[in-house]
Amino acid sequence: MKSLLLLAAMAWTRLPDIPDPRGFAGAFAGVQDGKLLVAGGTHFTDKMPWEGGTKVWYDTVHAFDGEWKVIGKLPKPNGYGVSVTTGQGMLIAGGGHATEHFREVFWLQKDAKLPPLPKPCAFMSGCVLDEVLYISGGIETPTATSAMNTFWSLDLKKPDAGWQELPPCPGGGRILSCMAAAEGRVWLFSGAALNAGADGKAERLWLKDSWSYTPVTRSGERQLADSDGRLTSSPTGWAKQPDLPRVAVAAPGPAPVVDGKILIIGGDNGALMNFEPKSAHPGFPREVLAFELKTRTWSKVGEVPFSLVTTNAVLWKNKIIIPGGEARPGVRSPQVWRWKLSQD
Repeated sequence: MKSLLLLAAMAWTRLPDIPDPRGFAGAFAGVQDGKLLVAGGTHFTDKMPWEGGTKVWYDTVHAFDGEWKVIGKLPKPNGYGVSVTTGQGMLIAGGGHATEHFREVFWLQKDAKLPPLPKPCAFMSGCVLDEVLYISGGIETPTATSAMNTFWSLDLKKPDAGWQELPPCPGGGRILSCMAAAEGRVWLFSGAALNAGADGKAERLWLKDSWSYTPVTRSGERQLADSDGRLTSSPTGWAKQPDLPRVAVAAPGPAPVVDGKILIIGGDNGALMNFEPKSAHPGFPREVLAFELKTRTWSKVGEVPFSLVTTNAVLWKNKIIIPGGEARPGVRSPQVWRWKLSQD
């Protein structure tokens, strides 16, 4: 396995760009039938948002396996939901467009139906652990001024049992957090809480906390281990973990797990939220943070050669793929980056 220090810029290479020069933020991505898929998402077609530009949502499904092809459409224009890859293919949950958020959950390119989310939801995070899909947080409507403090699960082996409403994260509701599945636990990192500003619009409270959730065991008990390996118990299944060294909102997810470490690749730290002029914004942090599962400690393991948030991290052909995203406020990127996990 490569040293994580090789996450430095020279270790990343590019695939051909997504075939739209503007690229997409908030798109869905995953693997289906051996192909890398990128679907939906948004960009601005006329002017930037600070100039009064209009955000446009898309329904196009692009597939890559040596070259990009358009292979279909989503049921409707959609973005900023959850997408994951499972043994059954690529799954999409929720999302929304300018006026509505969605409850629909479906397999891409499959007819099998899945139960809808308990509520409409976008800007949430999700991951799959032991064939169970977990979704945390988000907002119910495009104009919401508070984030949902919700935590839902759907057993993909028994979807007819429906969604389960689990104890919410003790850290409170949030949007654009990053989740991962490792060590039999679900991990939740960073994100932003919301409240109503003086103008009545949502304002962000930037978070750098970290949590883990242990599902119920077959005996109905939850077993949690502290950093010394001692077993403890929790009435909710949640355990506080060490804070991130910095805020990492909208980092690519689900977060990859490599060599016993969960990787947080970039993410917005909020430091340049009021940067002017917006047209000269230098982009988001490129630093990669690694959470060592054995020691429960954070470290910095290099930088990436791109600045991309509100995008996905997809495992495809033994590589981590970052397909497009938002390069700086209002500006999308069609670039697709890859990092090989091991030497061939």
